[in-house]
Amino acid sequence: MSVITLPARKPARPFFSSGPCAKPPGYSPNKLATESLGRSHRAKIGKTRLQYCIDLMREVLQLPDTHRIGIVPGSDTGAFEMAMWTMLGARGVTALAWESFGEGWVTDVVKQLKIEATVMRADYGQLPDLDKVDWSDDVLFTWNGTTSGVRVPDAEWIPADRQGLSFADATSAVFAYDIPWDKIDVATFSWQKVLGGEGGHGVLILGPRAVERLEEYTPSWPLPKVFRLMSKGKLAEGVFKGETINTPSMLAVEDAIWALEWAKDLGGLKGLQARSNANAAALDKIVAERDWLGHLAVDHGTRSKTSVCLTVEGADADFIKAFAGLLEKADAAYDIAGYRDAPPGLRIWCGATVDTADIEALGPWLDWAWASLKAA
Repeated sequence: MSVITLPARKPARPFFSSGPCAKPPGYSPNKLATESLGRSHRAKIGKTRLQYCIDLMREVLQLPDTHRIGIVPGSDTGAFEMAMWTMLGARGVTALAWESFGEGWVTDVVKQLKIEATVMRADYGQLPDLDKVDWSDDVLFTWNGTTSGVRVPDAEWIPADRQGLSFADATSAVFAYDIPWDKIDVATFSWQKVLGGEGGHGVLILGPRAVERLEEYTPSWPLPKVFRLMSKGKLAEGVFKGETINTPSMLAVEDAIWALEWAKDLGGLKGLQARSNANAAALDKIVAERDWLGHLAVDHGTRSKTSVCLTVEGADADFIKAFAGLLEKADAAYDIAGYRDAPPGLRIWCGATVDTADIEALGPWLDWAWASLKAA
């Protein structure tokens, strides 16, 4: 068996996982503020830090005052399910699914909430026909499909005069794309994606039409305590002012604050987008130079700039497992195997917390792993 030469340079930070994602450059736990730790989250210091985190998210996202931001339990999944359980059922539902998380929302709607929904599906790498969406329904979709590498191209397909609410799972999209908030009634995400924060906490964004739905509609099914956004017939405004429904990890909050302050220093949203765009372009170049690599999302206009999913010529699940294992053992790339429900391939995070130089350094290591397995 021929000897395959190791590349000369490794990525300095080989963290390419699509969630939890790489911490921001320069991060260290020692840099976090710790005064709120060991204190009640309802004490002045806890409420102040939670509100500061909310204010930073609003500033960096350029979120208008019309939309509320709440920190909720259960990561992005908890936030999206909270929205579904509290608001769906008032009118018809259309659910779009082109990857595993969108398919998960279909399961929740059809099998758990038992709503007879219209389901529009597309294969991995594709989008459903967005022009055929019936906006008299509430519409559920992922802005950026984390497990398929496919995103919606923009918000032009969402009408301003829609009757239903738009529910966007935006966990791999916020801080990476321009999102026209007037087109979004409900959005959810978690800190663990583009910010590189810790898991366990979700963020729920509600526009005025979503608030109106909450105040005018009561679902027929029981709501767990952690899903209840109403109090005495009114929106529980405290949830959107740092009074969380359950006890948050203040350490995770401080971690998110550090990442948001880092984002501000970059120039805010535009700075984050520039880093993500540069990373995606560097990975595009790597793919273009190798005939055995390809993009699962063939259409560049709907290809993710954060969770980029790649095809590997002739690869099955075992090959991908071995490929990713070689790179992890060499400390050259961690966690780049595609999602378990996706077609066998690679998934490389190109969000803002990754350095472009590390994406560029990854190319020769992909060659090394490919050649090593082919020579075995």
